[in-house]
Amino acid sequence: MHCIWTLPQDDDDYAKRMRLVKTLFSREIPKTERRSRVRQRKGERGIWQRRYWEHTIRDERDYATHMDYLHFNPVKHGYVDRVIAWPYSTFRNHVQRGLYPENWGVGDIDIRAGEPG
Repeated sequence: MHCIWTLPQDDDDYAKRMRLVKTLFSREIPKTERRSRVRQRKGERGIWQRRYWEHTIRDERDYATHMDYLHFNPVKHGYVDRVIAWPYSTFRNHVQRGLYPENWGVGDIDIRAGEPG
């Protein structure tokens, strides 16, 4: 899962929020995934990475770069062949708002996140 959050002013408790997201989501799905003995012993689910990486967005360019990365990632990993085809993304909303062209990430469209164009 990749996401960009806007947290309340003077609040940067990423760890608490991520823990809540993982916990509440995990409670809602059946325990059918494979888990190592270590994960079983610790009561951990196998659907989540153990760690997460946080990054504070510094400026508009940094924001745009990270949005590009989030939107292109399903293509990069072979889940879809076009960004617009990934149904779990904010990309369509961003296209409707005029922030991206519908065919962004296809062919020679410039991708600021450094992916092949």
